[in-house]
Amino acid sequence: MITKIYKLFVAGIVCCCITATLASCNDFLEEQVPQGTLSDEQVNTSEYVDKQVTAAYAIFITAEDINASFSLWNYDVRSDDAYKGGSTTNDGDVFHQLEVSQGILSTNWNLNDIWVRLYNALSRVNAGIRALENVDDSYSLKQERLAELRFLRAYAHFQLKRLFKKIPFVVRTDLTYDDYALISNTEFTNDEGWAKIAEDLEWAYNILPVKQADKGRPTKAACAAFLAKVYLYKAYRQDNENTNEVTSINEADLQKVVEYTNPAIYAAGGYELETDIHNNFRPEEQFENGPESVWAIQYSRNDGTKYGNLNLGNGLICPNIVNVTDGGTDFYKPSQNLVNAFRTGADGLPLLDTFNDADYDMANDNVDPRLFLTVGMPGLPYMFNSSLMMDRSSSWSRSGGLYGYYVTLKQNVDPALIGTYLIKSSFWATSMNRIVFRYADVLLMRAEAEAQLGNTAEAIALVNQIRARAAASTQMISNYPSRYGVKLYCKTYNGTYSKEETMKIVKMERRLELAMESERFLDLVRWGDAAKVLNAYYAVEKGKCNIYEEARFTANKNEYLPIPYEQFAAANGNYTQNCGNW
Repeated sequence: MITKIYKLFVAGIVCCCITATLASCNDFLEEQVPQGTLSDEQVNTSEYVDKQVTAAYAIFITAEDINASFSLWNYDVRSDDAYKGGSTTNDGDVFHQLEVSQGILSTNWNLNDIWVRLYNALSRVNAGIRALENVDDSYSLKQERLAELRFLRAYAHFQLKRLFKKIPFVVRTDLTYDDYALISNTEFTNDEGWAKIAEDLEWAYNILPVKQADKGRPTKAACAAFLAKVYLYKAYRQDNENTNEVTSINEADLQKVVEYTNPAIYAAGGYELETDIHNNFRPEEQFENGPESVWAIQYSRNDGTKYGNLNLGNGLICPNIVNVTDGGTDFYKPSQNLVNAFRTGADGLPLLDTFNDADYDMANDNVDPRLFLTVGMPGLPYMFNSSLMMDRSSSWSRSGGLYGYYVTLKQNVDPALIGTYLIKSSFWATSMNRIVFRYADVLLMRAEAEAQLGNTAEAIALVNQIRARAAASTQMISNYPSRYGVKLYCKTYNGTYSKEETMKIVKMERRLELAMESERFLDLVRWGDAAKVLNAYYAVEKGKCNIYEEARFTANKNEYLPIPYEQFAAANGNYTQNCGNW
């Protein structure tokens, strides 16, 4: 049986028309129905159009890959949250280059790979939009389905823009192959590019319903959360074409963030914080699509396909536990810097400026409970399974300790569930949803906007909602203090703070709450903090781990990936490379 409420992202439905990506991608989606086998009457039916829409959803599963996960974890190894992992620096060497910000070339295959896959997704979405535009207006769901696909189109453009900055926007559905070759990646300024993404979402927001019967379809609240994130990126203006510096912070954009994070929008849809943060990262059906999951990619198992529509994008993250998960490749490992960030002081608050002065000491340091829901650590059970105690052995580090012995927990599943929710295909995979927008992020976006607008008390109150939930998130670790000697201590803020102090608090809270969810590096770039934070990180890490000896983040270069050479060469002179002398 199908084990989700509704398998909207099922991959078994195929398109029946030509759907080209950008000509510069030089790739067409393979069509499983020969051209010309359907009449116009058949193509313009609601049944056919529904299949096109479902195929557009499916591409966000079928187009991603272990080396090009649409969660972007492969690209978050550039942050101070995570090491690349694997066996050696040569194991996925192009990602090692990203983690040390050195040796990155526009010819590297991993850059072209994620570009092509996301533009393939855009192609499928635009094919669905084109089919909807041609269907008769008697189709009662026409406008709603168009809103869904414009949401998906915005999502693909959003991911591309966060990675590459200067991207071609594909928003016309009537483009010919020759038209694709004429598109420029500088048709819009940086600010106009964010506005273009918001344009799709603003239109969709006015159409989408408050609730959806089918899990996976975006709701009005999902669109609001997405708009808030787009406007938050847009607010930090990078207006100088020759740099990636934040030149100003736009108050009108921040007001849009406040508007689209209005709690009433989310209450109407039934969205709220889970009682325990860990519930967001459990694979069982009773936890999937919970109250905090505003929009999630829907993976599945037992749906008639050999392996189900599993989350293969996280296939490299499982550890290589001897005689348990043999074949796990142990990538995306939490950093010592991240672990240290969860330390708390005598007041139960983060050590904002001194968190990395000493490494976390389990026997003596106070710590935020979220640490043990985010990071698996030696001396503690893996995935809360006491039969799998972590230690400093090859089971927990394929690199023999080069990348440390910590393991990320948010993407992994208890090996006791092998055969049900943890399944071995070519790599270990799960059916666990990937939450794209969760309500905690909505609260933190609102807190950031309020802080930047000078409304510091409001911002602190929102952060305190997150911290109160963090303190209560102990269902899986309630025995850790008595059994393992850890010291759980997490309190809320109580006082008056300046704008600068409040922003420091908000930034730290985003890191703690969203740790290992692939937001950290992108946040640093958005704030304009990447060079300062990452060079300080490298300076400390090179004394602990020799892979960082040559690491150096170059401002106005390493914030974004270079436009892939293959795309640049095929663009007929219509592309401009990102700054940084790539």
